[in-house]
Amino acid sequence: MSQQNLRNPASEKYDAGAITVLEGLAAVRKRPAMYIGSTDTRGLHHLVYEVVDNSIDEALAGYCDHIEVFINEDNSITVQDNGRGIPVDFHEKEQKSALEVVMTVLHAGGKFDKGSYKVSGGLHGVGVSCVNALSTHMTTNVFRNGKIYQQEYSCGKPLYSVKEIGECDRTGTRQTFWPDDSIFTVTTYKYETLQNRLRELAYLNKGITISLTDLRDKDEEGNPRTETFHSEEGVKEFVRFLNNQNNNTPLIDDVIYLNTEKQGVPIEIAIMYNTGYRENLYSYVNNINTIEGGTHVVGFRTALTRVLKKYAEENNAKAIEKAKIEIQGEDFREGLVTVISVKVAEPQFEGQTKTKLGNSEISGAVNQAVGEALNNYLEEHPKEAKQIVDKVILAATARIAARKARETVQRKSPMGGGGMPGKLADCSSRVPEECELFLVEGDSAGGSAKQGRSRATQAILPLRGKILNVEKAMWHKAFESDEVNNIITALGVRFGVDGDDDSKKANIDKLRYHKVIIMTDADVDGAHIDTLIMTLFYRYMPEIIEAGHLYIANPPLYKCSKGKISEYCYNDAEREAFIQKYGDDNESNIKTQRYKGLGEMNPDQLWETTMNPETRILKQVTIENAANVDYIFSMLMGDDVAPRRDFIEKNATYANIDA
Repeated sequence: MSQQNLRNPASEKYDAGAITVLEGLAAVRKRPAMYIGSTDTRGLHHLVYEVVDNSIDEALAGYCDHIEVFINEDNSITVQDNGRGIPVDFHEKEQKSALEVVMTVLHAGGKFDKGSYKVSGGLHGVGVSCVNALSTHMTTNVFRNGKIYQQEYSCGKPLYSVKEIGECDRTGTRQTFWPDDSIFTVTTYKYETLQNRLRELAYLNKGITISLTDLRDKDEEGNPRTETFHSEEGVKEFVRFLNNQNNNTPLIDDVIYLNTEKQGVPIEIAIMYNTGYRENLYSYVNNINTIEGGTHVVGFRTALTRVLKKYAEENNAKAIEKAKIEIQGEDFREGLVTVISVKVAEPQFEGQTKTKLGNSEISGAVNQAVGEALNNYLEEHPKEAKQIVDKVILAATARIAARKARETVQRKSPMGGGGMPGKLADCSSRVPEECELFLVEGDSAGGSAKQGRSRATQAILPLRGKILNVEKAMWHKAFESDEVNNIITALGVRFGVDGDDDSKKANIDKLRYHKVIIMTDADVDGAHIDTLIMTLFYRYMPEIIEAGHLYIANPPLYKCSKGKISEYCYNDAEREAFIQKYGDDNESNIKTQRYKGLGEMNPDQLWETTMNPETRILKQVTIENAANVDYIFSMLMGDDVAPRRDFIEKNATYANIDA
C-alpha cells in the first residue's frame, strides 16, 4: 500500500481552527494522569494527599497543629485543619476572591512566594485545583476573621461567588469533595492506604496531630472506626516503628538520631541497627517519599561509609586482618534501618517516577551532618560501636561468599546467548523494548505457552514448583538456587558491576526483556508463587519494578457458553453478568467451564485470553509506599507467624478462594 493511499490531503486542513485551547481546569479533566499520576486507586488516594499536603504546609509554616480526615458514608472525603484559612479577600489581578483563584486556577497558591511558605511539599501549585477539577462536587469552608465563608464547585467550576454563611471563633479550612466516577476507574477509598500515609506524615512532622475517621465502618454501638497519629520524637520514633513492624531484632537499643540544619537545609535522620541482613532505607524530601533516592541518600551513605570504616580500621584492625577481608560501603548498611527527612526550599526531582532528588548541594549538607553525628556517637558509645563493627565484619565475610556464588551466574555474557537456561524458549527479536518474558508455573503450562506464543517477541521460562523464599534466606543462598539463577540469567541482570562499591545493586542496563510477566494458575498456589517471585524482584532487583517492567498476567477463571455464544470471564462479577444477560439470571441455563490451571487451556485459548497483547489483561507491579511494601513482604513471607495470622483473619472476608 502506497503512502498516498493512506492520506487524504483534502481532509487534513491544518490551520488556526485546528488548534485547541483547553480553558481553566479543562486540561486536568482531559489528561488527569499528567497531574495526579493515574486514574486508578493510586490517583484516587492522591486526591486526599494533595488536600492534606496543603494543611501540612500550614503546619510547617507554624500555623496549624491539628488535621482531621474523614471518609464519609457516601465515600466522599472531608479534610479539616486549624490553620489560617485560605485568604478570601479580593484578588486584584484575577478580579475575584483569592479563595476562588486558589480553587479554580492552575499554578495558583502561596507556595511560590517564599514569604508565605519557606518549605512546601506541593511546589507545583496545581494540588487543590486539580482535586476540584476531578470531583463532581466540592465544598470549601474557610474559617477566618471570625466568619465562615463558603463556595461550592462542580467539576472545577464555581456554582456561586464566595459568600459568608455564619460566624465562628476559630480559624482553618474544611474541604469536602466527591471524586468523579467518570474519570476514576475506582472510587472506593481504602482505610489502610490513607492510614499508612497519614501515620507517615505524623512521624515526619512531629508535634502535629492527624486523625482519620471512617464513617462507613461503625461498631455495634454506632461508633466509627477512628485513629489518631501524633509523634513527639519524629523520625526517631518512626525508625523504631519500622524496625518493629518488620519483625527485626535490634542489635543495639539506641537510635542514632540527628536533627540539625546545614547550609540552610533542615535535616532529620534516625539510624537503627538490627540482626537482619537487609538495608531498609526510607528517604523523604518535604514529606515526599523519594523511593528512587537521590543526593540526600548519596550524602548519607558517603558519610556512613567514611566514618564507620575509619573507626573500624582504627579500633578493630586485628579482627579485620584475622578475617582476611576488606570492608566495603555496603557492609556497613547490612541490618540498617534508616529514615532520612530533609526540607528543601526548591527541590529538583528527576528519575522514572519523579521521586529522585537532584539538588547537588544537598549531598554535601547531609554528608557533613551525618559525619558529625556519627563521630560523636561512636566516641560516646564504645560498646555499641564494637557491636556494629563486629556485625560489619560478618557482613563482609557473607558478601565474599555471595560474590563467589554470583560469579557462577554471571560468568557468561547474557547478550551472547550462551549460558541461557536450558528450559528458556527465547524469542527471535533482540530489541528489549519489544521483548516479553513469561515466567510460567510448571512444565505443562509452559508447553502450552511455548506453542501459543508469538515467537518473534515472547519468550517462555517454565518454573519448577515454588522458587526459594528469599525473604528468609541469606543473600548468597539465592544464587545457589537453580530457579532463581535461571530467572536472573534469562533477564541479563548483573550485580555489582556499577563501580559504586555495592555488590548487591542490580544493573539492568542489559535487561533483555522490557516486559517481565508472571503467569501462574488462578488459585491459591498460583497466588503464592506470584508472591514468591515478587519478593525476589523487590528484594534483589527493585530496579526492574521501579522502571515499570514487572507485570502479572490475569488468566480467566471461567469460559461461559450459551448456544453459539461464548465469553471468557475473568472474575465472578463477569460470570454473573453473562448469566444475567444470556441465561435469564438462571445459572442452569449456562454452561460454565472453570479453569483451575493454565495447563487446562490449549495453546490457542492461552494466547487468546492471557498472552495476546490486543486482548490480555496485565497488572503492573508498582511500589507505592516503600515502608508499607517492606512491612507487607516481611509479614507475608517472614518467619513470624502471628502478624500473618492476624492479617489473614482480618482480610479473610474479602478473599474469594476457589480451592
